[in-house]
Amino acid sequence: MENLNFIDPLLHGIVPENTKKLTVKQLVCAGLGTLLVGAVLKKTGHTKSAAVVGSMALPLLATACYKKIAEKSKEKRDANVSSGIEYNH
Repeated sequence: MENLNFIDPLLHGIVPENTKKLTVKQLVCAGLGTLLVGAVLKKTGHTKSAAVVGSMALPLLATACYKKIAEKSKEKRDANVSSGIEYNH
């Protein structure tokens, strides 16, 4: 039989490596960068390209805000949760 690993690698036990997750700071920089590139493209007269690039800014910035809020709420939740050991002193 032929080696058919290229068809579906997950069926053959080949798992992709865990990719590094983007931080909040990286997402904010990417969002602001796309806004800047979109503005430059619009100034140079490439309005359709500017619209496409600029439209990516809002989802990036919204994702950054969501991640930051999720981190804060997780920290709060972890601070309020007891370890299950109660001290009777």
